[in-house]
Amino acid sequence: MSEIRTEPVPYKIWGEENIEPGAREQMKHAAELPISVQGALMPDAHQGYGLPIGGVLATRGAVIPYAVGVDIACRMKMTILAVESYEFDKKRDKFRKALEDNTLFGAGKKFQVPNDHEVMGDPLWDADGFIHSMKDTAWEQLGSSGSGNHFVEFGILTVRKEIEGERLTEGEGSQSFGTITPGYYVALLSHSGSRGFGYNVANHFTKIAMSQHAGLPKAYQHLAWLDLDSEEGQRYWQAMNLAGRYASANHAVIHHRIIEALRYDAAGGVENHHNFAWKETHNGEEVFVHRKGATPAGEGVYGVIPGSMTAPGYVVRGKGNPESLNSAAHGAGRRMSRSEAFKRFDWNEVNDQLRRDGVELLAGGLDETPGAYKDIRVVMKAQEDLVDVVAEFQPLIVKMDAGKKDRAKDRRDREKSKTEQKKKRRR
Repeated sequence: MSEIRTEPVPYKIWGEENIEPGAREQMKHAAELPISVQGALMPDAHQGYGLPIGGVLATRGAVIPYAVGVDIACRMKMTILAVESYEFDKKRDKFRKALEDNTLFGAGKKFQVPNDHEVMGDPLWDADGFIHSMKDTAWEQLGSSGSGNHFVEFGILTVRKEIEGERLTEGEGSQSFGTITPGYYVALLSHSGSRGFGYNVANHFTKIAMSQHAGLPKAYQHLAWLDLDSEEGQRYWQAMNLAGRYASANHAVIHHRIIEALRYDAAGGVENHHNFAWKETHNGEEVFVHRKGATPAGEGVYGVIPGSMTAPGYVVRGKGNPESLNSAAHGAGRRMSRSEAFKRFDWNEVNDQLRRDGVELLAGGLDETPGAYKDIRVVMKAQEDLVDVVAEFQPLIVKMDAGKKDRAKDRRDREKSKTEQKKKRRR
């Protein structure tokens, strides 16, 4: 079964006017696969590999590694602290130090002294030779964050509607704990995934899938799938789910380290995957729902949708819209590539914006500047039929990977240039 459909299966697009043609074309291609059942494209969508970022696809009896993505189980975790919001400004140095001392960012970065978590005792690490080959690196990276748009940040959470605690979706994709009443809170928010382990799983099994479907037209090659009744399909499914448990543990370690350093209690929280595939029932049929850069939004399910380093993020409660396969956006979504952002922005203007918005950036790349992203408020407006907003989070201290262009070096280069210009004028 490898013929491409002459007509795509049904799929709906939210916020289509703000989505680039390439992403829309990728979604159409995904809906033309013979295994596809239904799709959806979220308002933060942009072009990726295979399924676009922001793409949702239900398939029958098969899983597509590149429709999950290379950062398997990339997820959000918010911990709401049992501390009055006014304490933040009084003890800002304490919060800053906790972030600086207890986070590690960057591709390939590892802890010298590994953190511990029960996930590393999962028997699957030793049951599959390929997975076992990555166990040591996964352990060394446990509790760290990657590069790109991964972050850990503090901010103020304005809760508008009660957040109900102790709600868990199948597969630990989304959960909330601790009932939070309306008010103002200090919150810790993180975004990262399964690090090098998930990346290697994605690429290893994508190569296998592509070899099994070598006859696919070029535009469809990154949508190659694995049948779930095959050995390789089952191996990927198990590895993907382990990556999900590992990503959840990764965030748990990050939050534990920081909160322990602060010596505050957690009042509650919300967390969710957004690069994953779930076994679900839709229209009376068991299907496999891929959400690549999309938030689970079943009825009553909580999730976190971030903005940018200066724009607000939102805690949302799903409405269970069947046309979106119970999904919503996973963020603001990029409006330009990273290379374009490096060309268009400089740290002078970014630093001015950070000061205006009252945000302290401890580290970050120029490709993550707020101007590289869509307006999160427009994205949220476009999906009012998918989620209810129950709380708004304003970031105040942000830490990310320093990226390719170091802020300090950029500042030194500007100062050197000014000095040289003064010397020329004197001559």
